[in-house]
Amino acid sequence: MHDHEAIARLKQGDIAGLAPLVHQYQYQAVRAAILVVRDRSAAEDIVQSAFLRVVQRIQQFDSQRAFGPWFMKIVLNDALKDAQRRERQRSLDQSNAAGLAMFEELMSNEPQPEALLEQDAMRETVVQALNQLTPLQRAAIVQRYYLGMSEAEMAHDAATSPGAIKQRLLGARERLRRLLAPIINESL
Repeated sequence: MHDHEAIARLKQGDIAGLAPLVHQYQYQAVRAAILVVRDRSAAEDIVQSAFLRVVQRIQQFDSQRAFGPWFMKIVLNDALKDAQRRERQRSLDQSNAAGLAMFEELMSNEPQPEALLEQDAMRETVVQALNQLTPLQRAAIVQRYYLGMSEAEMAHDAATSPGAIKQRLLGARERLRRLLAPIINESL
């Protein structure tokens, strides 16, 4: 069943229309939320709540637009709010430990045995660098490089100017570049 058919069923009050949408978007939504909140359980809760909100707000959805970006906007906004709340509640050390485990899980791609040690060290360095970004910077990186959103799409979703998005991405990339400089210089 295509998205537009599932949405039509939901708009008619048929809750069964939600199943194909969950099947289509749940995995990507959970992974995106994990990248922002750094906690699998919280990410799953965020996505579950987002699907419930879809059912509640489906009448507001413009059927002429694509469902995926609308849904991912809900997920990322909720993940960002959760991450900012968590950031205020726990110390940097605690967030680094939790984030490291999540990013390691997400970034594993079963490398060849001879490259395993080198990739593990590089992965750990990248994970530590990502964990040092602010929640807004992590969300921007997820939207741009994981979800493949354009800066214009990001600006529209965030109700801000493309210039603000460019600045956010620039700041995130510059911070990552500084944090990753040792590993980049080492590999040259």
